Amino acid sequence: MTAAAGAPERMLNKVPEVTLIFWLIKVMSTTVGETGADYLAVHVGLGTAMTGGIMVALLAAALALQFRKRRYVPWVYWLTVVLVSIVGTQLTDFLTDKLDVSLYASTAAFAVALAATFALWYAVERTLSIHTIVTHRREGFYWVAILLTFALGTAAGDLATEALGLGFNWGVVAFGALIAMVALAHRLGANAVLTFWVAYILTRPLGAALGDLLSQSQEYGGLGFGTVFTSLVFLSVIVGLVAFVTLNPAQTTGARPAQRA
Repeated sequence: MTAAAGAPERMLNKVPEVTLIFWLIKVMSTTVGETGADYLAVHVGLGTAMTGGIMVALLAAALALQFRKRRYVPWVYWLTVVLVSIVGTQLTDFLTDKLDVSLYASTAAFAVALAATFALWYAVERTLSIHTIVTHRREGFYWVAILLTFALGTAAGDLATEALGLGFNWGVVAFGALIAMVALAHRLGANAVLTFWVAYILTRPLGAALGDLLSQSQEYGGLGFGTVFTSLVFLSVIVGLVAFVTLNPAQTTGARPAQRA
């Protein structure tokens, strides 16, 4: 049966189920975004602008491929998430390092932009659930929101660990505790859509603090493993988990019609 004229073309849900594996890959992709962007910009010497331009081009290609798919394809989806993570990190770093925008201002600006995106998304679609990403329009809203969560999480994380002096160790503890509180609220009956998006935002500064803790030198409060080692280890784990869910689709799949708003 064909779609009615003028109606959005519907697909199988393009987002994976929210499981432990989902959150593990999400946090590690966030860490890769932090360490990978630092490595390319600083150690390779590309600089923030060049790194950002390259990553934006790669993200555009990944998004084009993602939008062409009619169902959830693990490697395409998670490649896009990793690239969004890097671009979101670079966006905040560009505002901070090149334009001298304070972390207070960038955190507030990205929070407002994300709230506006959610408001528009809900006004148009009447749902913010990731279980209903079955049209290209909803998918567009979804990826804009994802990009802004990474940018907001980067700004908020840097604000907490650097500007407010929380540090990498306490940053991991603090954001981990906040995520645990959100998970508990969800278990106690809090709105599932709200708790998902709050947790999704918080995993960005958690992953960033974890990445900095592992990669930065002991002089700056890190463990000194370096950005190359940290990025390669986390990328390897991501590849392994994505391969696992590809070979075992029942573990985490988006390939089913959305059933709840």
